[in-house]
Amino acid sequence: MSRSEAGMMTAMGAKREYRPGTRLNAFLKRVWSYRLSYLFIAPFVLCFTAFIFIPVLLAVLLSFTYFNALQPPRFVGWQNYLYVLSQDLIFLKNALPNTIKFVLLVGPGGYIASFILAWLISQLPNYSRTVYALIIYSPSLIAGTAMTAVWAPLLMGDRIGYLNSILLGMGLIDKPILWVTDPAYLMNSMVAVTLWSSMGVGFLAQLAGVLNVNKELYEAGRIDGVKSRLQEIWYITIPSMKPQMLFSAVMAIVGTFKAGEIGQQLSGTFPTPQYAGHVLMSHIQDYGDVRFEMGYASAL
Repeated sequence: MSRSEAGMMTAMGAKREYRPGTRLNAFLKRVWSYRLSYLFIAPFVLCFTAFIFIPVLLAVLLSFTYFNALQPPRFVGWQNYLYVLSQDLIFLKNALPNTIKFVLLVGPGGYIASFILAWLISQLPNYSRTVYALIIYSPSLIAGTAMTAVWAPLLMGDRIGYLNSILLGMGLIDKPILWVTDPAYLMNSMVAVTLWSSMGVGFLAQLAGVLNVNKELYEAGRIDGVKSRLQEIWYITIPSMKPQMLFSAVMAIVGTFKAGEIGQQLSGTFPTPQYAGHVLMSHIQDYGDVRFEMGYASAL
């Protein structure tokens, strides 16, 4: 056999070896070799698929239909989205501006407050640190109804309300203020209550991040010229806890957009007076739970 014929047979064998079917078989064998790992992650994958992926996919599909939960969905194309952007005046004049204002005040405010509180608590002894962390974290565990019961006596709109009683006693106001029923004050009350209850998992993550910063970095910083606590925070603490801060930021953003019921729980009305506390989640609840326009609620 000549050298050229041997080279041709070798090339044909190489082509035969790397044909697509062979690669697929090799891939399937590799997947099968890790079958025990897939068995361990199967419960999470099944729950994620059943309770997150499929509902989100169905919501996307329903957003292109008219569906009143009684009759079969009827395809309407982009009509729901066109109505949101051009004809839904409550959304454009109230829900969208209120949501942006609420998110800008509560999101960054709660994020910065959680970092400051986490850093202050980290300076305390171990026992005091645990007590204060529990005190600050516990409001986030309170459900919306219980939280309203805590704040209702404080924000009551007569002289019996704690806040009005204190301000009247100090001479700062001459008549009681309707904190949760006056449209001028409702949004501020919503922001205050939400900030009070915003020290949740993100706060614990930041506290863990501050406590896990390598102490040797602070000693090295002092040798290199770091002279104040503020410089330590800026040049050492924050760069060392970026993963925890990113996680806290994501949780703050998601939690703020989800906080839609606090306005109606404080005011006791739905919708809130003059739509002063009407945010995006309230608008979705209005169309989905009250009007049963599921297709439009999905588009929102």
